[in-house]
Amino acid sequence: MEIAIMIEGQNGLNWARWQRMATAVEDLGFVGLYRSDHYTNMNPPDLDSLELWVSLTWLASHTSRIEFGPLVSPVSFRNPAMTARMATAVDDLSNGRLTLGLGAGWQEREHYNYGWNLLDVPGRFARFEEGLQIIQHLLQNDEPLNFAGQYYQLHEAVNLPRPQRPGGPPILIGGNGPKRTLPLAARYADEWNGVYIPPDVFAERCEMLDEMLAEYGRNPQDVRRSLMAGCWFGRTDAEVQTKLDARSLTLVEAHQRGLAVGTASQIVDQLGSWADAGVQRIMLQWLDLDDLDGLAALAQAVL
Repeated sequence: MEIAIMIEGQNGLNWARWQRMATAVEDLGFVGLYRSDHYTNMNPPDLDSLELWVSLTWLASHTSRIEFGPLVSPVSFRNPAMTARMATAVDDLSNGRLTLGLGAGWQEREHYNYGWNLLDVPGRFARFEEGLQIIQHLLQNDEPLNFAGQYYQLHEAVNLPRPQRPGGPPILIGGNGPKRTLPLAARYADEWNGVYIPPDVFAERCEMLDEMLAEYGRNPQDVRRSLMAGCWFGRTDAEVQTKLDARSLTLVEAHQRGLAVGTASQIVDQLGSWADAGVQRIMLQWLDLDDLDGLAALAQAVL
């Protein structure tokens, strides 16, 4: 199973931290670096939050090996035609290392603060599907697009220059919902990303996804399976216990919530269970942007 790192961009990310993190992830041997696309968190205080596509453009030209992308970028923030154009450019700049993670949007506070219309849940998923249709066409088809939707209208829209990678960057759809998210992943995604779920739930969702893929005439191997999981790593049992105590959780409770928690051997065992459940790539959420020593210890212990 491939192991990548995921960070929360709204938790104090600035240029110095982003550059240090990108260098560390590449040098330490992780397969990729992914980040959230948020203005801010659900609750104050507001912290530094480096803009997604500007940060990914820098990453594309200042790293050579790691894969990367948003986990995930809400269609509520940008016109999907512009997202397709930016994704094409960044993927080309990186020689084909971008994964385009997309979502419907969910966080009310940032939408209110910055003037974006989140919509109710049915509306935001209807808009999300329109955005997926537009982005998929502009990445994968040469023909101009005429689109008359409820939320977007395009007239002879083309995406030039065409992506260097055939079909453009792969589309990732993240989320666990069996009624809305998984059907969209089955129809539009090249990768499905589960979020904070233990191995048994992940395996169950994979089976659901396989059934839905068959309904669309697709094969199970057409969609890569990945997982975003919280990561609380400790060099010793005492260090792990301190992190659990700070959140009033036991080790078993943390594991049930889809967190990778423990010392090196404990986390390796967890990763094995997820691999058995079908996880092909895991994005370990590393919340302390300044703890590069801990990240290096995790790499040494787990990779």
